[in-house]
Amino acid sequence: MIILASASPRRRELLLKMGIDEFEIRPSAHEEPFDGALGVERAVERIALMKGRDAASGAGPGDIVIAADTLVFLDGEPLGKPRDTADAVRMLSALSGREHTVITGLAVLSGAGEQVCHAVTRVRFRALSEGEIRWYVQSGEPMDKAGAYGIQGLGGLLVDSIDGDYYNVVGLPAARLALMLRRAGYDIFSKVK
Repeated sequence: MIILASASPRRRELLLKMGIDEFEIRPSAHEEPFDGALGVERAVERIALMKGRDAASGAGPGDIVIAADTLVFLDGEPLGKPRDTADAVRMLSALSGREHTVITGLAVLSGAGEQVCHAVTRVRFRALSEGEIRWYVQSGEPMDKAGAYGIQGLGGLLVDSIDGDYYNVVGLPAARLALMLRRAGYDIFSKVK
């Protein structure tokens, strides 16, 4: 059984798009603060691994646990989920016309062991007007997303370009996940008809 250690509807949708239609959602209760002293990449990998271990505590011997943690960085500083609409406006204003980095830590835990990696994508926003920012915030979409936007929804209208894995920005680097699952004994490529 595949276990997704996340309540994110976007990650759920990505698994379905990957052809994984049987999985259990078991959100991790593990909350670990970002530790910049580890370095950005290692910090998100560690958070993903801790979430995976938390979800794996009740897993069976044949189960495979998928856990991820996505953070948005602007000038090296993490932008989490906005606290309120004013915070969302602040974040989007800071991202306007600039490039930022989206980093996802990804962990796959199984009887074959623990695999951890990260993906990095650079995203450039076009210059946004105050009215466009307020319109987007009023849509409600930014409120549960790191960096206050969702590229797969209305937030895609704010993006000028990306360099890297699009699915990483959504919250789950699909190509890397498929290879990690294969190493864990679940080969997506043999299951698609």
